[in-house]
Amino acid sequence: MSKGSRQVECRSGVEQVIHDFWATPQNTLKMPCDEPAWAKPLIGIARGSDPLFTQLKEEIGPFYWTPLEAFKIAFPEASARATDLSVIVYVLPQTEATRRDQRQEEAVPAERWARSRFHGEQFNCALRLHLAERLTEAGYPAVAPERLSQFAYRQSERFGLASNWSERHTAWIAGLGTFGLSDGLITRAGKAVRFGSVVAKIDLAATPRPYVGYQDWCLWFAKGTCGVCQQRCPTGAITDQGHDKPKCFDYIRKVTAPYVQQHYGLGDTPCGLCQVGIPCEERSPL
Repeated sequence: MSKGSRQVECRSGVEQVIHDFWATPQNTLKMPCDEPAWAKPLIGIARGSDPLFTQLKEEIGPFYWTPLEAFKIAFPEASARATDLSVIVYVLPQTEATRRDQRQEEAVPAERWARSRFHGEQFNCALRLHLAERLTEAGYPAVAPERLSQFAYRQSERFGLASNWSERHTAWIAGLGTFGLSDGLITRAGKAVRFGSVVAKIDLAATPRPYVGYQDWCLWFAKGTCGVCQQRCPTGAITDQGHDKPKCFDYIRKVTAPYVQQHYGLGDTPCGLCQVGIPCEERSPL
């Protein structure tokens, strides 16, 4: 079997693991009608040696992990180079029902949206670990960086609060989308999505990036039009200059998180109003 054929076979197996788990009852909002938290996932692959990972580390700060660094935390004795690794990234799109409800809101998240952030993210965490475990059992050591105990947030000199592994940026490298004015990633399934990723010692072909620039799929940056996400933000944290993260986090901490706890009994921190009611809600407008 040729290298290309092996890569296709391995990728098919990886996609099957993700889709099979997505189809289980764990993918739920835990509402009376027992509807799923997420629509069918999209999947992309990046090579562990992609120079963009090193570029991210240089721009964000020394605390930011490359795929090899994350892999070595989980497998310190393993013999591996960056060229041995693939980064598997998936996109979990919000369902139409969740997006519809969220579009009606102007100040606080809808119940379905809050449930997707809480129960849906519990599923996402389980999917990350399930994929890593299945690959490791099959002889391809794998780790979900976001699930490592060392995963944390730090202060980036350039960008402020930043984690040591960004799944949005990893998805960008894996050809799944580009960033918008609000810092959200605009994918083929739009911006109303969540992400997951796993680093594995497996040889998979990288997904081609159908863009060149960091913000190619955003109408604001590509054509100087739109800016609807600014109007959707209840606290003015999105401006012509981009996303004011401290202002955004302050609103979530003081307004949306207490609201969700009081009204739905959910201990999460959702807002997401800028992800719906916009041209890139469910697709890339470009």
